[in-house]
Amino acid sequence: MKTLLGYLGSVLIVGGASGLLSTWIEGFRLFGFVRVLVPAGHEIAGYSTLVVLGVLLALPAARHG
Repeated sequence: MKTLLGYLGSVLIVGGASGLLSTWIEGFRLFGFVRVLVPAGHEIAGYSTLVVLGVLLALPAARHG
């Protein structure tokens, strides 16, 4: 369970960060699934939320693992 939370947290962190980069740098597309998770017009807030959720999921896994 701890490793699953760690992996999921890592994917959300990287996905949110790549979404922020694709918002700021046109043409940068690394993870395509994050566009489905974030509503149109709210990209900055949505990708930032993904990064925060990823950190919140990865922290307990890192502390106990």
